[in-house]
Amino acid sequence: MPTRLAVAVETDLPPARLFEVLTDWPRHPEWMFLTTARVVAGDGRGVGSELAAFTGVGRLGFLDTMTVTRWEPPAVVAVAHTGRLVRGVGIFRIGGGRLIWAEELSLPLGSLVRPAAKLFMRWTLRRLVRAASG
Repeated sequence: MPTRLAVAVETDLPPARLFEVLTDWPRHPEWMFLTTARVVAGDGRGVGSELAAFTGVGRLGFLDTMTVTRWEPPAVVAVAHTGRLVRGVGIFRIGGGRLIWAEELSLPLGSLVRPAAKLFMRWTLRRLVRAASG
C-alpha cells in the first residue's frame, strides 16, 4: 500500500522565484539534505526530462531516479519516482502564499517512517524558502 505524505509551508516569496530554485536541480544540496541532483535526459525544464538524485554520504546512500510528468511554471512540477528503492509520484505546488510538497510512495516500512518523513519534508521546504530568499 502506498504511503501518502503532504506538507505545506507559508511564504511570501514570488512563486516564480520558488519555482526557479526548486527546479534548479544542481542547487538541491542547498535545501535537500544530503542530496545531489542532476539531469540525465532532456533539459530538466519540461515533461519527459529525467533526473537522478543521490541521497547519502560518500557511497552510502540511495539513488532516486525520476521522470518529470508535469511542468507548469511557476505553479506545479511533478515527477514519477522510478528507482529501485523509491517508487511513486511526487508533486510540488506553489501559490496562494503556500508551498506544498506531496508524495505517494511505495516505501520500505512506509507507515513506520511516515511521521519522521513529514517532519523532514517540512524542514526541507523551510530550507528551500530560505535558499530562494537569499
